[in-house]
Amino acid sequence: MNAYYLACDVGGTQLRAALYTPTIAQAVQQKRIPTVGKESATERLMMLIADIWPSEGQVLGIGIGVPGMADPETGIVYKAPNIAGWENLPLQQQLQDRFGVPVVLGNDANVALLGEWRYGAGRGHHNLLYFTISTGIGGAAIIEDQLLLGEHGLGTEMGHLTILPDGPLCGCGQRGHLEALASGTGIAHYVAEQLAAGVPSQLAGQACPNTRQIAEAAHQGDALARSAFERAGFYLGMGLANYLHIFNPSIVIFGGGVSQTGELIFAPMRASLEKHLMSPQYLADLEFAQVQLGDDAGLVGAYVLAQQQISRQRSQSRLSQK
Repeated sequence: MNAYYLACDVGGTQLRAALYTPTIAQAVQQKRIPTVGKESATERLMMLIADIWPSEGQVLGIGIGVPGMADPETGIVYKAPNIAGWENLPLQQQLQDRFGVPVVLGNDANVALLGEWRYGAGRGHHNLLYFTISTGIGGAAIIEDQLLLGEHGLGTEMGHLTILPDGPLCGCGQRGHLEALASGTGIAHYVAEQLAAGVPSQLAGQACPNTRQIAEAAHQGDALARSAFERAGFYLGMGLANYLHIFNPSIVIFGGGVSQTGELIFAPMRASLEKHLMSPQYLADLEFAQVQLGDDAGLVGAYVLAQQQISRQRSQSRLSQK
């Protein structure tokens, strides 16, 4: 009888699900639907899982990456800001009750790093950092082959390191966080403020240009656009120096749309990083890489999460029965 792991990647725009065999990280089947519809997001997720459920064979378990704060031990989503109604949601229990198989979940950045570590850019490394730089900044860390989670699964919120006290307001409600300074949202807000103050730019006339438009202007030599990326890269390098001091990884993996701007943000990041490190030894043999799994990092990571956790649960169950 065929056996499968079912992986889900929950996003504010779309829900994705895929079936994997226990031995190959190549989806046997994959489906996606919009997150928002006439049903709740939870109901839509259940619909998607039911739709992809194999007609023959056994589902060993379900792994899920969720965008927000979630406790992998209790299976409760404390808060997913972009998913309506997902606050203190016992998602794991609801899905286990509905489908009758073990369910494990984790923060989407943690899950994506698991995928990159096992099957992507992080293969062969034992100490890894991951940053996804897009609307916000997410992150994760694997140290000595162990995903760092913290007491309630809330650790490694890389974007919420305070860099500039009393700095710009972050989406979380605090001020001066790395996310408020170096994310796509932070870059766009800075440019909008400068335009409103009368700083000349080819972007003038646009109330709030997005990161893609700012990057295009920067490539065309626009001084304001280039300064926005230099500023973001400076703060990103400062934040990264702090994390290198704490974790001393052998590789830092970047994902997210802002990372696709390349040297616009990475050149000032590297200069700032070197300035803020207490020793160049932290850069010895350190690799910088872009994600290799692309949009599938979350699905592949959810597959890895399910494999790890469900295997561990079965081993513990066997030990307790002896």
